[in-house]
Amino acid sequence: MSLEIVLIGASLLLLLSIFASKVSDRFGVPALLLFLGVGMLAGSDGIGGIYFDDARVAQAVGSVALVLILFSGGLDTDWKQVRGVLREGLTLATLGVLLTAVVTGFFVHVLLGFSMVEGLLVGAIVSSTDAAAVFSVLRSKGIHLKGNLKPLLELESGCNDPMAIFLTTGLIQLLQSPALTPLNLVGQFFIQMLVGGAVGFLMSWVALFLIRRLKLGYEGLYPVLTLALAFFVFGLTNVMGGNGYLAVYLVGVFLSRHSFIHRQSLLNFHDGMAWLMQIAMFLTLGLLVFPTRLLAVSGVALVVALCLMLLARPLGVFISLLQFGVPWRDKLFISWVGLRGAVPIILATYPMLAGLPNADLIFNVVFFVVLTSVLLQGTTLPLAARWLSVDAPAVEKRRYPIKFTPMSGLKSELKELLVPEGSAMANQQVVDLGLPAEFLIVMIARGEDFLISSGGTKILEGDVCNGPQKLDTP
Repeated sequence: MSLEIVLIGASLLLLLSIFASKVSDRFGVPALLLFLGVGMLAGSDGIGGIYFDDARVAQAVGSVALVLILFSGGLDTDWKQVRGVLREGLTLATLGVLLTAVVTGFFVHVLLGFSMVEGLLVGAIVSSTDAAAVFSVLRSKGIHLKGNLKPLLELESGCNDPMAIFLTTGLIQLLQSPALTPLNLVGQFFIQMLVGGAVGFLMSWVALFLIRRLKLGYEGLYPVLTLALAFFVFGLTNVMGGNGYLAVYLVGVFLSRHSFIHRQSLLNFHDGMAWLMQIAMFLTLGLLVFPTRLLAVSGVALVVALCLMLLARPLGVFISLLQFGVPWRDKLFISWVGLRGAVPIILATYPMLAGLPNADLIFNVVFFVVLTSVLLQGTTLPLAARWLSVDAPAVEKRRYPIKFTPMSGLKSELKELLVPEGSAMANQQVVDLGLPAEFLIVMIARGEDFLISSGGTKILEGDVCNGPQKLDTP
């Protein structure tokens, strides 16, 4: 097959996925489901007829994609909000994942007749959640969440993949080496997390230093620099025996807390890369599955999916958050938000590469569970939010004709100030307001219009004044 044909086919698949995202926005169907559907249609059992069964390639694509998705997710994290739910999020991402895996694993052990370790392996594979699918549905339906629900879900989803990956690889080791004991896994867990956390913390400072100090001559080189840093952190951490996914996510979160040159353009670039990686990953996984083989496992896989959604995930959430006083309505919603995504399907390729006896059955069951979770939970999330009264009125963020991007060394952020009715600021010129030296009004939003401010500009009731304000801390 010529290179031109390959490029045409790849571009058509990407275009179909992009068009599918419009369907997601319009009808609230999770984009993940549509991307997988495009891949399945293009596969050997679909109209595309592309034969693909290389689990190693699919795993490699998934690993590279996850690195960039987690790095982008870390960059986009609002640390001020996440900091308030740090304990709850980390508990959900560790203890919650473990409890979900154990309950699901025991159920699989009884239902499918697997050994206990094999059952736990299936439970570990499906134990992590997919935030991208959740927030695409909530965003397309205009659903906003009350309190700290959104940052809590963001933090959990960003941190729970390393735990699921560790449990999966550890249980495969137990199946391959009977001499190992669960105590060996406990030691490995702490080593991986500690090394991942340490490397992530140290490389965060290195990354920030390089971005601020290199002063590259071309803006287009900064995205190349951050890409190289993300892959280097992942590879270095894994070579040192740590969890590379955790380290990459920590670097992203650390950078999100600081100002640096071309910050907004880098955020936009990595957001685009995250979407490209999601599409590539879901298309590859869709190609890997043979839909005709899913029918044979549909009955038992549906029962496993219902156990995961209605029993295992809720137990993991309620027990994990027991000590934090989270309202029961929030716990129920968090339980229902446990959508499974691409990570479980990627993890389902691990038993295939390890040559385990039931690897094909495990992969097909996991794939069906993911499809069921996305279809049932993903399409009912807005309804669940309204039924549990955890949704909040949508606040439309004003879009300005220019963007304020903090630069390295300029410790300031854009602030908005609404001039209410009866305010002492109303009907005064900017020069007469006596503003502090660290606050400037550079633009005024008046209705649908925008005014560039000067000293003689008169402030009216209802105006929204905007300007960079000096930060107290970096």
